[in-house]
Amino acid sequence: MFDKRFSIAIFGFILSIVAVSSLFAHDIVPGKKQTKAIALTGGTIYTVSDPVIPNGTIVFDKGKIVAVGGSEVRIPAGAEVIDVSGKNVYPGLIITNSTLGLVEIEQARATVDVSEVGDINPDARADVAYNPDSDVPPTIRSNGVTTAQIVPQGGLLSGTSAIINLDGWTVEDAGLVRQAGIHLNWPWMKVIKAWWMPTPEEEQQKNIGKNLKAIEKAFEDSKQYWLAKKGNQTGDFKIDARWEAMVPLWEGKVPLYVDAGEYKQIEAAVALAKKYNLRMILVGGDDAWMLTDLLKANNIPVILKRVHSMADREEDDFDTYLKLPKVLLVAGVKFCLSNTGFFGHWDARNLPFLAGTSVAYGMDKANALRSITLWPAEIIGISDRMGSLEVGKDATIVVSSGDIMDALTNDIVYEFIQGKKVDLDDKHKRLYRKYMEKYKN
Repeated sequence: MFDKRFSIAIFGFILSIVAVSSLFAHDIVPGKKQTKAIALTGGTIYTVSDPVIPNGTIVFDKGKIVAVGGSEVRIPAGAEVIDVSGKNVYPGLIITNSTLGLVEIEQARATVDVSEVGDINPDARADVAYNPDSDVPPTIRSNGVTTAQIVPQGGLLSGTSAIINLDGWTVEDAGLVRQAGIHLNWPWMKVIKAWWMPTPEEEQQKNIGKNLKAIEKAFEDSKQYWLAKKGNQTGDFKIDARWEAMVPLWEGKVPLYVDAGEYKQIEAAVALAKKYNLRMILVGGDDAWMLTDLLKANNIPVILKRVHSMADREEDDFDTYLKLPKVLLVAGVKFCLSNTGFFGHWDARNLPFLAGTSVAYGMDKANALRSITLWPAEIIGISDRMGSLEVGKDATIVVSSGDIMDALTNDIVYEFIQGKKVDLDDKHKRLYRKYMEKYKN
């Protein structure tokens, strides 16, 4: 029999866990599935894939778009009609390479679940770590972001990402693609000669070589595992969870995402992908402007991480990263915008404004909008369902009273994810209402 004091201690521990968990959970009820058709009428529809439709109508039912157009669109009998005259209708925005649902408060270690111990963790899965009750996603939805690629961080092979709709009771409700790709963080390849670097140059060089060998070994071992499993006829094959996670990569079912910024890293990453005939997506790509021919020749798209950044090298223009979207567009390199890093959870809300900034640095507005809708959908493999307003695609739609890419006029008034009407309240708005009351008197 358990000691009474021990039982009380265990009970107290369980209560403390429940209490702490409740601090990091919102009380917003996820949207309900459609029970009848919905028609949005009178708005300016930015289809993304086709021309803009002024005074248009979009109809969706059972979570799918069934009609898009002008006055010729017939509204089904019994449909709910929402007048959005004077407003703009867009496909939901897509944030790639984010840590939404994996981080709540950066300084509270218990609420940070972005990485595993060690350098080689391809079996670490973002979907099982995702917290659908996080307070952060509702704040992101309020700016029009409806869908996120959730990515583990840390180490060299950091794990397997997932693509999640930002509304749902569970990850099963919200998950679009539970295993979306393997993520590799390419190690730094230059010896740093600076006063603030404590590691001697010789040791830095050894660490570079050690990391590159670890990557090569991981890919060789996982390939041999896949070949051995494929050729096994006895049924007694021993499963290795790490290399099992990489089987879809070798089968060509998922891409390899490589986080690399400096040009030597990018060149080495492309060489690895070519050696093993892997479909690569470059994440970061700070120096992609130097290697546009290489990227285009190998059909490698780029997820730009943070274009709102200063150039790293003194000799580069201060606006090198701000100009990067236009440079890649002109060069014919497929790309999308993101806003990621360790703060890639709450800062994802600024995604539409990165696109707006790119317009100020040479992008046309139509392509700027594509860089946060259709192009990320194409790059991460969900463009058959999302990224544009077309018949047959998911009814993931946002309505703004102003320009969604303009921080001064972005004001999301309606949002639907797979046809479900989303509650647009969030913690920021609740705090705003609270303190507006405080200062009334």
